[in-house]
Amino acid sequence: MDDYLVWDPTHFDQINEISLPVEAIWIPDIIIQEFIDIGNSPHLPYVYVNASGVVKNYKPMQVVSACNLQVYAFPFDQQNCSFTFGSWMHTVNDVNLQFWRSLAEVENDTRAFLGDSEWELLSVPSTYQRLQSEGDDYAQIQFNVVIRRRPLLHVVSLLLPSMFLMLVDVTSYFLPPNSSGRITFKSSTLLGYTVFRINLHNELAITALHTPLIGVFFAVCMALLVISLAESIFIVQLVNMNEDVEPICFTANSCPSSHSTSESPCPSLETRGRNGDDRLSGSDPKAGVQQEEEHLETESRDLQRRRLPLEQLQEEISSIKLCLHNLDMDSNPKNEWLAFCYRLDRFLFLLYLVVLAVYTLTMTSLWLIWSYP
Repeated sequence: MDDYLVWDPTHFDQINEISLPVEAIWIPDIIIQEFIDIGNSPHLPYVYVNASGVVKNYKPMQVVSACNLQVYAFPFDQQNCSFTFGSWMHTVNDVNLQFWRSLAEVENDTRAFLGDSEWELLSVPSTYQRLQSEGDDYAQIQFNVVIRRRPLLHVVSLLLPSMFLMLVDVTSYFLPPNSSGRITFKSSTLLGYTVFRINLHNELAITALHTPLIGVFFAVCMALLVISLAESIFIVQLVNMNEDVEPICFTANSCPSSHSTSESPCPSLETRGRNGDDRLSGSDPKAGVQQEEEHLETESRDLQRRRLPLEQLQEEISSIKLCLHNLDMDSNPKNEWLAFCYRLDRFLFLLYLVVLAVYTLTMTSLWLIWSYP
């Protein structure tokens, strides 16, 4: 209000409001203390003045201001940017400031905020202050614009791919430890994660003062992938350490008698052959042939009668062979070492799952704490 711009409308044909050039009247030097650039504000050359001396200067302003961003909880961060209006030269006795509306209406009114795909306006709390400087009081009004980032885009493009790669690394433990395919699989996963981090480096909020939690998240995930690959290499090295151990084989001679010779592995057959030759050489050839035929017929009938017991004997021999094979496998030092490597790999896998679960809970808790201070 300007006391020098007051008139009586009855003396001027009931004129209650007029427009004047900006250069024709005095305008206080109200500035925004946080501004760093004027921006592209349109120039309005006129102001409205009513009969009571109220000057209405509805000038739109586009201001580029400085805001102290706290990106530690990115992409679940919440920012508080302030705009402080005050006079640079005039004290409160010359220029005083006040609100047109109540503080509650100003704080909860978000209708003037333009829709943005990345930020959401929460509230605009405001305060009136008087600052003392060199014995004089200066009035100022501060508006705090509280905004929150919409995290969906960054969750889909940054966090979910990283989680999927960690899940793929966990599933690689189901491959056999003595297989070289596990190391190849883990190496490919680590390489893919590195390429993913390089491609999305520009999408991260970078600050030299504080490292965002998402940067720590990516660094620890890569460290876990490296540890997982090193553990697999260690297990494969342990498995291959015992390749030179020869398995213990259980063997049995077909003729266990100590009296067998190299000329006749089975002396019973040799004796039978010699007895038959003696009988043939010491008697009549015709009688010998007849006796031999009778002997063959007798043995044929005996074999037919003993066929069933022979089949049972064959089954028993097969069972004994299988038992000896299993015993051979159990007593093989190489198999014992392989079983130990499998147990060690399972223990390290469970330890890796525990570390991953603790790390996930810790990061989730920190994000929740810093997202809603």
